[in-house]
Amino acid sequence: MFVGLDVHKKYTEVAIVNEDGVVTEQERIENEPGLIEEFSDKLSNADMVMESSSTWYWLYEILSRKHRVVLSNPAKTKAIASAKLKTDKVDALMLANLLRGGYIAESYVPSRRVMGLRELVRYRANLVRIRGTIKNRVHAYLLMNNIKIDCSPFTKGFLEELGKVEDGRVQGYLRIIERLNLEIHEASKRICSEALNDEAARLLMTIPGISFYSALLLASEIGDVSRFPDSAHLVSYAGLVSSTHSSGGTTYHGRITKAGSPYLRWVLNQCVWVHIRSEPEGNVAGFYGRLRKKKGHAKAVVAASAKLLKIVYWVLKEKRPYQG
Repeated sequence: MFVGLDVHKKYTEVAIVNEDGVVTEQERIENEPGLIEEFSDKLSNADMVMESSSTWYWLYEILSRKHRVVLSNPAKTKAIASAKLKTDKVDALMLANLLRGGYIAESYVPSRRVMGLRELVRYRANLVRIRGTIKNRVHAYLLMNNIKIDCSPFTKGFLEELGKVEDGRVQGYLRIIERLNLEIHEASKRICSEALNDEAARLLMTIPGISFYSALLLASEIGDVSRFPDSAHLVSYAGLVSSTHSSGGTTYHGRITKAGSPYLRWVLNQCVWVHIRSEPEGNVAGFYGRLRKKKGHAKAVVAASAKLLKIVYWVLKEKRPYQG
């Protein structure tokens, strides 16, 4: 049996087809763990498919206990099969038939441990992003009211002067920032502990420019490095390769694809600066310098990030520390 699952926030549309492509059942199930387990128990020897979304993981965990479950890449699946008539039932049936024909473009499903590490580093990144937004609101207030503080932003002296501003909004922002600082500190301690206990992260920390945080982020976003046949595939997975359009014998190269995890591209962009400063005579720094003269700073940074990711690949692949 082949089961297509169109997953939504409140319910899941199900379509079941047999080996001959005959629809044997279609139903809608509320997204309650008990109902999903009951549905799983009544099926035997079934292959299932669902699209990657914000709601897939808990459902995947329940169903994968007894069945083979494939996670579909939604962008590639829609490129293979698009329909003018689009309903939940049609989507579920389309997924089932694509699975039956072997046309599903699968997405990587990390282990529970890797998923936990990934969520931990993303949690800290989101806290820092929220803190940055609050700090920008403070700067906007100061500009609006022409208040000048002659200290570096959010240093001890800056905060002391800011505390003298008699406005409830500013004091509220300061309390939020203080609380976020505590949460970020706690998350950083957990990440440091996890990084020191993770073999892949420890290896990555031998690369100049990669700290315990960026090492764990890279390790969790990449997952099992053996799934990439070479470093070029990992760079493509990270979305750091140029988009290509070829027609009539002419090939055009555009901007990078930005496929895959934005966290992966972001952390590489941060690490490459420290790496270049740490090894000014190294391969990455030399490559960046040469390309900057030809293509400019922005393109050189992206290309240097891709080159650093190739180093990350070989360190993980060969399980040996970095040797510059």
